[in-house]
Amino acid sequence: MARYNRIFASLDGASTQEAVARRALSVAHDNNSEVLFGHVIDSVPYEANGIDFRALCDDGLARIEEALEPLLTRARNDGEIPSVDVQVRAGRITDTLAEALIAPFKPDLVICGARGLSNIKYAFVGSVSTYLIRNMECDVLVVKPESLEISNEYDNEE
Repeated sequence: MARYNRIFASLDGASTQEAVARRALSVAHDNNSEVLFGHVIDSVPYEANGIDFRALCDDGLARIEEALEPLLTRARNDGEIPSVDVQVRAGRITDTLAEALIAPFKPDLVICGARGLSNIKYAFVGSVSTYLIRNMECDVLVVKPESLEISNEYDNEE
């Protein structure tokens, strides 16, 4: 089995975020891995508005830290996980994810969620998980939305 030293987990800010975080922390605990959680706020809807992207990212980071607070606190105190960080950027999602978050971290595993877009939505907006599977040079693990209901794996470890 591969050993993972650096795990990047892509957070969607919604439906699969908790399942992705739990899976990432479980794998990190088992492999003594560093973890970087990353989220990209799509800048396209805001580009013409002159919005303060730094404030938008700071707010996004605060929301993620609050939503995942129990998991992040436990992970940051877990002697088997050397480091846990959360970063939020604004930009075009796949480009920003790959270039500003994943590439500098140099992970050997990327974990993301599958949100289950309809065929029509997929045709128009594509899929972040599909992009990652096709473009990353490392392993990619896609967590299904149902995992949220059945996955308490990190919470149940001692």
